Amino acid sequence: MQTDITELKKKAAAHAVGLIASGMVVGLGHGSTAIHAVHFLAERLKSGEIKNVLGIPCSLQVEEEALQCGMPLTTFEKHPLMDITIDGADEVDIELNLIKGGGGALLREKIVAQASRRVVIVLDESKCSPFLGKQRHVPVEIVSFGWNTHVFFLESLGAKVRIRRNADKSLYHSDQGNLIADCNFNEILNPRELAAIIKTHAGVVEHGLFLDLATDVVIAGAGGVRHLKRDRPAPAGKGDIE
Repeated sequence: MQTDITELKKKAAAHAVGLIASGMVVGLGHGSTAIHAVHFLAERLKSGEIKNVLGIPCSLQVEEEALQCGMPLTTFEKHPLMDITIDGADEVDIELNLIKGGGGALLREKIVAQASRRVVIVLDESKCSPFLGKQRHVPVEIVSFGWNTHVFFLESLGAKVRIRRNADKSLYHSDQGNLIADCNFNEILNPRELAAIIKTHAGVVEHGLFLDLATDVVIAGAGGVRHLKRDRPAPAGKGDIE
């Protein structure tokens, strides 16, 4: 079964990478499906099929992977807006809203997504749900100072909260040095309201509810690949810095 899921992820990633054209600046997402996309993109560049593509990674792990593949990278200082980002997700609902952050990179992933003209999410059909929270918990990135008070706040919203830990039971820290609280809200009937309330609390850095950010969702399943689209406002900004 694991091999089947891996193959589905590869099919979705390959389809998404086909949307990248020469000269684009590309956000490189975090997670297993997004890593497949990095590999496919590097192959297209090496073959000469496309040229002059630059990447901005969402995590240190993806940055290392991209460099090993020979993928040329750039920075926000040079390119504050991206043409397209390809990333994975932990869960997607019928409105193409997402839960992300299972890999711990939700803050950087959201920054990159907000700075992208097009956000393409790649996943297998097992990640689809009628409501967010049905399958996955919502990661919330919190500062370590007073972390127990942040947990108490999240619990007051109805969540069962667990602070993420590494395999050796030590506290997990994001690339920004913050903690991750995994919050089980069960089915989330009003994700916009919940997202707004979570952000009111000092000590919450960001949450894993990615609402109205995806422009495309590529879903690979037993019946093939589905490509769903929706419009969203373009990110504000003046474009690349010369």
